[in-house]
Amino acid sequence: MEGLTPRQVQILKCIVEEYTESAEAVGSDVIEKKYNLGVSPATIRNEMVALTTGGYLRQLHTSAGRIPTPKAIKFYVDQLMEEKKMSVAEEVAAKEQVMSEKDDFDKLMHEVTKALAKQTHSLSIAATEDGDVWHSGYANILDIPEFYNIDVTSRVLELLDQSQRLRELFFEHASGDTPIEILFGEELGWPNFEPVGVVACQFSSPHGRGSLGIIGPVRFNYPFVIPIVRYFGGLVNEANVQWQEK
Repeated sequence: MEGLTPRQVQILKCIVEEYTESAEAVGSDVIEKKYNLGVSPATIRNEMVALTTGGYLRQLHTSAGRIPTPKAIKFYVDQLMEEKKMSVAEEVAAKEQVMSEKDDFDKLMHEVTKALAKQTHSLSIAATEDGDVWHSGYANILDIPEFYNIDVTSRVLELLDQSQRLRELFFEHASGDTPIEILFGEELGWPNFEPVGVVACQFSSPHGRGSLGIIGPVRFNYPFVIPIVRYFGGLVNEANVQWQEK
């Protein structure tokens, strides 16, 4: 796996999952005590140094633990993650809520963003190429440690009113080449956007191509949120098929 040894892969997986849960840098002692890898803290430290050299981990301070980089998180999502599927009951409830407005595209998108924000505890945004925008869940990000920084929160909330930035985010950075796309703030190059992550999918609509996504921390619980974003994108596509048949 990209030149990593099985032990390094195992340690990397533990660090990504621990960081996702704690929002704090992860030290070798935590890995040794919590994950029972069967190796000494010294061995774990050596492997963490190698992973840092390889660009998978970042050390924020000399004496601190390490956090995963976007390279590590993408590797985790692509190679290691086990998705947590929505239950049938959750899917049925979401579909009933959203598809009750299937005859009105604007109302449908309001319901989609509202339900997606509630399900993922994130800020949800949908946009079409012609400039229509829907969003919901602003208060959700205020409970996330990364957004305790007012500069980060302000930057994200400003984005909601910047149609050109939204277009750039959803239709340029997110190309639509894959069913689900993950974007990281530090890759976008926008000031104060470094702690921010985006999970998005594209859909078809009567108004052309659209994109639906959630905004939150880089350390999203990806096994949980990716299936949900994909499912809601599928509901919009399903509604679009019905509109085309009328």
